[in-house]
Parts: sequence; structure tokens; C-alpha cells
Amino acid sequence: MAPRGPGRKPPFATGSIIESYEALFAYWEEAKSIGDEDAVEASTLSREDFDSLQRFVEEAGRYSLEELLRLLTERFTERVKPELAVRALKRLGVEAGRDEATHFIARQLAAWLVEAGEYWGILRLRKSWERRG
Repeated sequence: MAPRGPGRKPPFATGSIIESYEALFAYWEEAKSIGDEDAVEASTLSREDFDSLQRFVEEAGRYSLEELLRLLTERFTERVKPELAVRALKRLGVEAGRDEATHFIARQLAAWLVEAGEYWGILRLRKSWERRG
């Protein structure tokens, strides 16, 4: 069982973009509490997600982190169930509307994919102080 608390991360997440994935864990817990395994599966990284990330990187070359997160967040938004996202954030003491909650969970998924992509060598996050070349 994964540890509980702000330090737990999904598989291959490094914490380099998002320090706390508690909202994503709360989303999964909400989905499981109502027996919605489809929502859990839809909000878990798949081979297709890694393939899409690979294509993004190959086709565009360089992206700013913000641009990459924006594109991936858009992609994940359709896979997040708004009512579960609202309940997940409420579980953490945050009141949010459907769109805001959905976007928040989708952005956590996008960050997770980027972190996992870096872990697996699909992309490299360049720090702002590193020299471009």
C-alpha cells in the first residue's frame, strides 16, 4: 500500500513538476468508492499516453514546459469526470466548480506524464539555468 500524505506519488512521478499528487489520489479514491473502475483506468497513464508524448517531442522538438503541460492537459480533460474531480478536491478541503476541478486533475495527469516521460528518457526537462545549445 502506498504511503498516505503529501509525499506520495504515482508510479514514475518524480515530483519535479508537482510536489503533491494528493488531488489525483483523492480522485482515484472517489472513483473507487463508487465502484467506477473506468474512471480510475481513464485517469491512469497508458502506453498510448507515452506514445503521444513521444510524438509531441519528435514532431515539435522543443516545447516550453508550460506549453507541453497545456497541450497534455487539454488531452486529459476529456478523460476526467467532473463530478469526481469536484468531490476529490472537496475531500481535500477545496471548493471548486466542475471546470476548475476537471482542469486541476487533468493538469496533474499531464504533469505525471511529463515526469514519467523524463524518468523513461522520452524527454529531458531543461532547467532555466542550463545553457541552451
